[in-house]
This record gives sequence, structure tokens and C-alpha cells, in this order.
Amino acid sequence: MSNKIGKQSVLFTNPVSIVNTASVVGPKEGEGPLNRYFDVILEDVLNGGESWEQAESLIVEKTFNMAAKKAGLTLDDIDYIIAGDLLNQNTGSTFGIRELNRPFFGVFSACSAMGESMIIGSMLIDGGFGKNIIAGASSHFCAAEKQFRSPLNLGTQRPPTSTWTVTGCGAAVLSNKEKGPFVTGATVGKIVDMGIKDAFNMGAAMAPAAADTLLTHFNDFNITPDYYDLIITGDLGHVGRELVIELLKEQGIELKDNFTDCGIKIFDKEKQDTHSGGSGCACAAVTFAGYLYDKLKNLAFNRILLVPTGALLSPTTSQQGETIPGIAHAVRIENSR
Repeated sequence: MSNKIGKQSVLFTNPVSIVNTASVVGPKEGEGPLNRYFDVILEDVLNGGESWEQAESLIVEKTFNMAAKKAGLTLDDIDYIIAGDLLNQNTGSTFGIRELNRPFFGVFSACSAMGESMIIGSMLIDGGFGKNIIAGASSHFCAAEKQFRSPLNLGTQRPPTSTWTVTGCGAAVLSNKEKGPFVTGATVGKIVDMGIKDAFNMGAAMAPAAADTLLTHFNDFNITPDYYDLIITGDLGHVGRELVIELLKEQGIELKDNFTDCGIKIFDKEKQDTHSGGSGCACAAVTFAGYLYDKLKNLAFNRILLVPTGALLSPTTSQQGETIPGIAHAVRIENSR
């Protein structure tokens, strides 16, 4: 069974194997610096669907089927699917998974959904409640813009602090097998709200939560940042990353060159006009399922801390002038137990 350590972390007694991953992305992501790491790059963002939302669900279905196949499993071998997205009532996930006929946990923690899915899946496996679980997350640029900001055909100008929601889905097959890389521990984030109201500045809204989770993780595990080859947050972008560095420096912790963000890695800021970088549930999901998993398997990294970040707003709360709460979940991934 998992052991709770410190304030809000767990250390898995039997580290959970990440057997394989799958990633499907849109054309813009396919033009970015990580393109060679993705399994499928779509030719158009509608993906054969009649709406942006339907396109996302089709991406989810494709990704989860592929994840099971790459792991050498059938869907009947999967005990649970755990997934989340940004759409109202998690319809990106539910409509994509409804034909797969597997037990399903739908999660919502905004863009930190991949972290939450992987942590819950690892807890279930370590606790003996399942042998094979698919954890994943998805998002779609056009659907997210329509829901949270403004429809694309309005041509609204994006400020420099804005990020570009990643179109895609990433999935990881978690198992009780003996082969690494392994999820060895995690720190479950708590909600932090520093009063940011600007839906075009998600990095600033989420940075305090990321800093809080990182500080807690280092204290709970009694380690320093240099324990990891890489510490990578979910979708803070360039603005949010700098804020996290400043916030932790105030606490006496120096983050160095081993700290970056999935939103920085997935797009070329200058060539692709993505301003502060990438965002969305798929940002951390496809970056992990593609680039990071490849680096772990090839031993370029042996220890990473994946910290997907989320802004817990809705269209309703934004219209009512509410602030934007943030959350971040840290997943400790290592090549050895």
C-alpha cells in the first residue's frame, strides 16, 4: 500500500510501471520542436468531425485505443480509464471513451488533469485495485477558445501573456509490471488563489499553486531540486515559469537549468506566434507521452518531476468576476525503483 509522507505526498510501496504511452496532436503542434516524438499528427484540427468538440472526442478515442495497442494489451485488459479535459462536464473525454466499454473515472482539475489521472491510477494499482489502467487528458485550441475566451471568428487580439491551448490527447498505460520507468511517488496539490482575474494570463494564475506544490514536494521528500534530471511544470509558459522561479527564490530554493515547462517545450515562441507558450490539458499530456517518455526510455533522463498545472475557472465564474484558483499535482517518475 502507498505510504503518505509529509503534508500531502505519497510514496508508492510498489512503484507503478508506465508500460507505454500514446500521443495524438494537431497540425500546429506537429510543426513545433517536439514533432518527431508524437505518434500521430493530424492534417486538420476538425479531425473528420463536425465540430471542434467532436474533433476532440475523436482524438481521445484514437489515443486510448492506440495506448492499449502499443502496450500489447486489448481494451478488455484495461481495468479502468481515468481521463479529463477542459470542456463542460468533461464531454471531450466522455464522448471519446463511451464506445470503449471500460470502467471510467472522469476527473477535472483543468490543465493538471494528466497529473491527477496518473496519481489516482498509480494509487489504484499500488493498492491492488487494478492491474492495468490508462490515464490521459485532452484539449482542443478551438473548443477551449470558444468556451473560455471568445470564438475564433471574432478575431480577438491575444495579449503577450496569453498561451495557446494544445490540440491533442496524451495517454499513459500504468501497470503492476516490473519494467520501468516507474511512478514512484506524488504530491497532491491544493488550491491556491492569489486573486488573478485575467483569463488571458493563466501563467500568473497558476504559478503560485505550482510553487506551493514544488515547495511541499521538496519538504515532504526531504530533497532538493537537483535530485531530478528535469523538473517540468504543465503549462505555465514563459510568464508563469519566471514567476515560479521568483516565488521559490523567496523561500530559499534556487531552481536552475533543470526546470522548464511543457508549454515552453511544445511550441517555438518566435516562429509559431504562441506568445507565452502552450497550455491546455493536452500540453502536459502529449509532452509527457511523447518527448518525456522517450527520454526516460532512452535513459537521457532517469528522474523527472512532472507537475501539470491547472486554472480552475469556468465561463460562469469568469463572467461573474471571480478570481482564478490554481492547482498543481507533482508526479515523481524514475527509471529505477
